[in-house]
Amino acid sequence: MTGQRKHTVTRIEIETGMPYNDFVTAFEKAAPAFEPGPVELVSESGGTWDDVRAAIAANAPHDLITYTRINATPLLSVAGHTVRSIEYLTGNHVIAESMFRYDPKALLYAPLRILIYSDGDGNAVLTMHKPSDEFGSLGIPEVTEVGEDLDRIVVNVLRVCGVDASHQFG
Repeated sequence: MTGQRKHTVTRIEIETGMPYNDFVTAFEKAAPAFEPGPVELVSESGGTWDDVRAAIAANAPHDLITYTRINATPLLSVAGHTVRSIEYLTGNHVIAESMFRYDPKALLYAPLRILIYSDGDGNAVLTMHKPSDEFGSLGIPEVTEVGEDLDRIVVNVLRVCGVDASHQFG
């Protein structure tokens, strides 16, 4: 089936009030880097999806892990920019599967794309598209519900980092 479907998303911008380096450190602790070893071991040993769930849960203390981190600062500083920025692709295999089963297009929005950059005072600003808007655009109630759960998960990760963002996701 071919075609086009327009949808609107809300871009969330959260001024953390925290120094950039402090917030980046807190975020990377709350959503640590993906450790593929345990998941690969499950796959190689013929493990079950429950084994994958356990491996991901051990890696994601607050339900999110970071699959990749793109630090734009070194290259863009050569062009004279002083704003620091890191982009993260952050998610969870198990959560993604709970949407993929309904529509593989959910992977257009999973993992979540999160940007942390520095403001004029050197504090961190986090910006992203609201997950419930992205996943809700597929028009599948079960997928929309997972997107709403992801809104709450992101709010919790930010709370763990020391930032109250609950009003941003309401």
